[in-house]
Amino acid sequence: MIETDQLLDENHLVYVTDSTPGITRKRKGNAFIYLDRKGEPVTNEKTLLRIRKLVLPPAWENVWIAEKANGHLQATGIDQAGRKQYRYHPDWCKSRNESKYYRLPEFGKMLPGIRKSIQQDIRRRQMDERKVLAISVSLMQKTLIRVGNESYKQLYGSYGLSTLRDKHVKVNGSRLKLSFKGKKGVMHEIDLNDRALAKLVKRCQDIPGQELFQYYLENGERRSIDSGRVNTYIKEITSCDFTAKDFRTWSGTMEALRRYSAYDFPETEAQRRKITVTVLDEVAAKLGNTRSVCKKYYVFPALVEAYEQGTLLPYLKKIRRNSALAADLGLTADEKVLLSFLRAERKKRA
Repeated sequence: MIETDQLLDENHLVYVTDSTPGITRKRKGNAFIYLDRKGEPVTNEKTLLRIRKLVLPPAWENVWIAEKANGHLQATGIDQAGRKQYRYHPDWCKSRNESKYYRLPEFGKMLPGIRKSIQQDIRRRQMDERKVLAISVSLMQKTLIRVGNESYKQLYGSYGLSTLRDKHVKVNGSRLKLSFKGKKGVMHEIDLNDRALAKLVKRCQDIPGQELFQYYLENGERRSIDSGRVNTYIKEITSCDFTAKDFRTWSGTMEALRRYSAYDFPETEAQRRKITVTVLDEVAAKLGNTRSVCKKYYVFPALVEAYEQGTLLPYLKKIRRNSALAADLGLTADEKVLLSFLRAERKKRA
C-alpha cells in the first residue's frame, strides 16, 4: 500500500494536525469571521476564498482551519451529533481514494482467513461478545448493510448493522427478512435464505432487550455491540487496518463485475458507458447508496475503466462460466476472478 509520506510528496502537500495553531471561526450576526492564531481577523482574500471553498457547515463547533494552503488536512470541527469531522485537501482525497482501492487485493487475499476466524468465533459455546460480533459480521458479509452508529439512530431514526433491533428482523426457518430505515431515510428490505445464519440471529433475538446484537458478560449482565467494536473486531481478525467499509468496497466491486457479466458485451465504448450507468445503479440499490457515491467509494475505478475500454472481457467470460455458489470459507470462483483482475491492475500500475 502507498505510504503517507509518498502521498504527501507526490501531491506537494505537508502533513498537519489540528493540534497545531490554526485559523478559528467565530459567529458574528448571521455570518462568520475567521481569526488567525493571534486572534486577529483574517483579511487575505486567497485565504478567505480557500475557506469558503471548504463549505464548512454552520452547525460545526470548535472549528479549526489549517494555516497552510497545502496542508493535507484543511479543517476539523464537531458536528451536531458530537462527532469530529474532517475536511482534507482535494489532492489528498483523490490520492487516498486511489490508494484505498489498492487495499482490495490485500483484503481479497485475506478473505479466506477472515472467514475462517469468523466461523471459529461463531462456534464459541457462550453468547459472549466475540461470538455475537462474529454473527454480526457474518450478517454484514451477506447483506452488505452499513455498520451504522448510535448518533444516527438518535438524531435521524436511521439504523445499521450495529444498531438493529429485534423488530427489524423476522426469522422463519431458514429465511431471514430485514426491514429497517437506513442512512438518509432509505428503506432496506432484505431477504436472505441461510439456515445456519438464521438460527444464529434467532439466538440473538432470544436475548432479552430491544437491541438485536447483545452479548453476555461473565457475570450475566447484557451489553450491546457498537460500530467501534465491530471495526475493532475486524482489525483483530485481520491483524490489519481493515474495517466494515472494506467489506462493502469488496462486495460493491464484486457485484459490479457480476452485473457487467450479465450483459452482452457492446461493440462501442459509448454503448458500454450506458451499461456502466445501469450497472452502477444496480450496485447502488444493493448497497443502499446513490450512483455517484457507489462509483466514488465502492466500485474499483479501474474495473469501470477496463470495461469501457474493452479489456475486461476475458474476466467477464470467466465469470459467466462460474458457479454462483456462495462460500462460507475460502473464495468463490467469482471472487478468484476479481482477485486475479485486481492483482493484474496493481502489477500494471506498480
